[in-house]
Amino acid sequence: MYFIYNILVYIASFFLRIIAKFNPKLGLFVQGRKTVFHTLSTQISSTDKVIWFHTASLGEYEQGLPVLEALKEKYPNHKFVLTFFSPSGYEVKKDSAVADVITYLPLDTKANARKFLKLVHPELVVFVKYEFWPNYLAELKKQHIHTISISTIFRSSQVFFKFYGGWMRKSLHAFNHIFVQDETSQQLLKDINYTDVTISGDTRFDRVLEILERDNSLSFIEEFKNNATSIVIGSSWPEDESIFVPFINASIKNCKYIIAPHNIKSQEIEKLKKSISKSTVLFSELEQHTDLSKFDVFIVDTIGILTKVYSYADIAYVGGGMGNTGLHNTLEPAVFGIPVVIGKSYAGFKEAQDLVKLGGVLSVKSKTEFEHTITRLLEDANFKVSVGKINHNYVHANGNASKIIIEYLSKI
Repeated sequence: MYFIYNILVYIASFFLRIIAKFNPKLGLFVQGRKTVFHTLSTQISSTDKVIWFHTASLGEYEQGLPVLEALKEKYPNHKFVLTFFSPSGYEVKKDSAVADVITYLPLDTKANARKFLKLVHPELVVFVKYEFWPNYLAELKKQHIHTISISTIFRSSQVFFKFYGGWMRKSLHAFNHIFVQDETSQQLLKDINYTDVTISGDTRFDRVLEILERDNSLSFIEEFKNNATSIVIGSSWPEDESIFVPFINASIKNCKYIIAPHNIKSQEIEKLKKSISKSTVLFSELEQHTDLSKFDVFIVDTIGILTKVYSYADIAYVGGGMGNTGLHNTLEPAVFGIPVVIGKSYAGFKEAQDLVKLGGVLSVKSKTEFEHTITRLLEDANFKVSVGKINHNYVHANGNASKIIIEYLSKI
């Protein structure tokens, strides 16, 4: 199977180069990897002490950031290399000052793994959540480089736990330690005789708790809200719009709506704006208006401010759950101790599953259920407060993962 895997990687590489000519995102994926080795050779010297941090995309980056920042504080004289697999992570963070070198991870071939590690020569490697690349892991183990995986979560459906998954189970032993999110993951690893494991929880809780410590003020949102009750709709997709736009249009309550769509392409934003009958202003139109308080709906057609916008919410709706795109981050609004509403699809998102069971996150399956749920939250103050308190308590009770990981690293 390992032999077949390597063949498939080369085949995938060939076809990706062809498809990339017609797909902008894959174009970034392919083009971005062409300069990786040159970047590494010019920015890392043979005498540098290096720690390598790898994440798949933006979500995993946010998940691993508390540990990365703690390591930077602990090892100020080391260089930090941050790699991404996906353009959606790299393109957003490529100019960040969070690491000394930020680049793509070359595809998982034996040659790439050897060349990458020769140039980076890390003393410590941290992989976040789902990243398991057999050739890189084999080379890390061969070179006896201390490697850990953090905020990892395992499911019985993964290849490691299948009768044909021996080659991938072998890869796990490249990790000196794996920090998992839950007891199920720990037990699955024990069942395949991997015992260097600790239940630390999810570092995303530490990340969102940090949000409370910073300045989240946005003067234009304060002006728009004007002390009214506000509902923030974050990372929404067309499937989400189909249930909340009719509610907004029919609403007669003194309520403000802030919508931050996932797709902020101008044609999509214009389509959303036209579908709303209430007075609506865009972030990109701010300079054209002197009184934002007169508007009912604010559309955030920019990126990077959603977490701050959530701080102004009395109720939040998190998108992605009404379709198949995947539910977005429910912890970001939950940390503010407010009720969170989501769509019908949230399987595989542990924090959402936990909070649905606890009653802090309310799942709706239709526009009728959305209307009923939001109306109750608006009209029943005690219910709204009790739901929000569940979210507050849940996030604060789980915010200790980074400390556990750093304590381990301080002993190696």
